[in-house]
Amino acid sequence: MSSTVERIGTMRCGVGESPVWRAADQSFWWTDIPGRTLWRWTPASNAFASWPLPEMAGSIAPLAQGGWLLAMETGMFTLSEPVEDTPVPHLLASVNHVAPAMRFNDGRCDRQGRFWVGSMLLDMSAAHGRLYRLDKQGLSAPVLDELYVPNGLAFSPDGKIMYFADSHPSQQMVWAFDYDTESGTPSNRRVFVDMNTLPGRPDGAAVDVDGCYWVCGNDAGLVHRFTPDGKLDRSIEVPVAKPTMCAFGGDKLDTLFIASIRPANSDPDSLAGAVFVTRPGVQGLEEPAYSG
Repeated sequence: MSSTVERIGTMRCGVGESPVWRAADQSFWWTDIPGRTLWRWTPASNAFASWPLPEMAGSIAPLAQGGWLLAMETGMFTLSEPVEDTPVPHLLASVNHVAPAMRFNDGRCDRQGRFWVGSMLLDMSAAHGRLYRLDKQGLSAPVLDELYVPNGLAFSPDGKIMYFADSHPSQQMVWAFDYDTESGTPSNRRVFVDMNTLPGRPDGAAVDVDGCYWVCGNDAGLVHRFTPDGKLDRSIEVPVAKPTMCAFGGDKLDTLFIASIRPANSDPDSLAGAVFVTRPGVQGLEEPAYSG
């Protein structure tokens, strides 16, 4: 099945990441990490808005009570609805990174509203990354360690399988875990997909209503769909080499939003860093809000 991929807007993000569809305002939201910017696109009016952030935000999640959760450089922050020109995030939980020059990267809420997020070195030179859980008890001690570029977080439709990846060229793996929905504890780590044998490094991901795992193939200009048993089902070509993360949205949750990277040496006339949408013929799942 072929899918038409269309660019939206004119922005080109340094690293567009963490797209989220929020049904409350029928809008896609995402972050430009090095640009320190929060973006919003409202498809019905084709209106775009953006707000500056004081730190790089690697991932975002809507708050159950309204506003946003931001995983930034120095910790987890909350942000009320950004109606001001320069909204001010408020620290919710600080983090003691294991090394200097680190930030949070990919993050995603489980089906119960806990937020999972990984950390990484800015230069990706060592496995100092950690995976954390944020809930009513605060930010956990690291649940996983020795990570380079944590990515690909997603949960099965029933919430009982957690997916997680490391995008680093030396890793390129996607793992699956059994997930205890009551305690928020992953176990039985196993290889779900070895991306070393496929085009692209595993980046951000989403899950559809059939339980299939969609993951951006960074460096290959592809978005792959894997069945629940880890078989490659289909791939969608995008007009950039480095797609970063995909998310389902729209009023029927049948639109796939795809962000991308603009490398420092990219052609100024290229589409690198642009954002795209396509309708792949399947529906996604509404992502839970963070409820603590």
